[in-house]
Amino acid sequence: MASNNKELRYIDTTPAPRVSKKTLNKMVWLSTMLQASFNYERMQSGGWLWAMLPGLEEVHTNKEDLSTSMIQNLDFINTHPFAVTFVMGIVLSMEQMKTDVQTIRSVRISVAAPLGGIGDALFWYTLVPITAGLTANMAINGSILGPILYFIILFGCEMALRYGLMYWSYNLGMKAVSMMTEYADEFTHAAAVLGVFVVGALIANYGGGTTLGMTIANGESPIVIQDYLNMILPCMLPLLITLLMYFLIKKKGWTPVKCIGLILVMGIVGAIFGIWSGTYTPLVPVPWTVG
Repeated sequence: MASNNKELRYIDTTPAPRVSKKTLNKMVWLSTMLQASFNYERMQSGGWLWAMLPGLEEVHTNKEDLSTSMIQNLDFINTHPFAVTFVMGIVLSMEQMKTDVQTIRSVRISVAAPLGGIGDALFWYTLVPITAGLTANMAINGSILGPILYFIILFGCEMALRYGLMYWSYNLGMKAVSMMTEYADEFTHAAAVLGVFVVGALIANYGGGTTLGMTIANGESPIVIQDYLNMILPCMLPLLITLLMYFLIKKKGWTPVKCIGLILVMGIVGAIFGIWSGTYTPLVPVPWTVG
């Protein structure tokens, strides 16, 4: 368990030699286990220390200093798992220079926190939906390349980012902190806007099949309600359903599981009573033809 002792300090303050590439590469791979011991007390601290340990052992030859470093590296930390090596590189460079323990703590938290929001906007709201949207169509059409490409693209981007950020931030050291904090707001905003566009495209692409099956009898030319909705706003129904889910989660505190259950009930009931169009044959046919 990490200590809250604010008097932690290193005995040997002589800067250590540069960490070897072999050690940096090992840290990159260990960083994939960042959330292996995730908990709500210290979040990713266990996985963080596990990934940092090879570098700390190479930097701190004094066993007491290594113990001190391990204690302070068990502090609370929560950041994006794909971008964690950016924080690791900065912290490792500070450990190498035997920077004051409290300074290292402060920098680690100040860098890790905004990276969580930047990473979410860039990956969970942008890269993952785009990749899933492209490869899901391939899988739906029966192509085994769909899931294979999904894994290759995401894992490839993840590992390339981990390696690139590790070496880049380790070489930059403290300069990386000012660079990230200077443009963090602009970068997060741009990634979030792109994510909104992607979500809108996914709504239209995958929700476009949600259409009304109700018609109004009008002699030999029945009025199809969905046709009029399309003239007002194409894909209006999937948009309304998405906004409903947003309202329930954001305003009413619903969990995603409850929302999935609601959509499932809406789909089954609508199919039984012929509300939604499709090839489903209702158990109790109730035509929605008015006239």
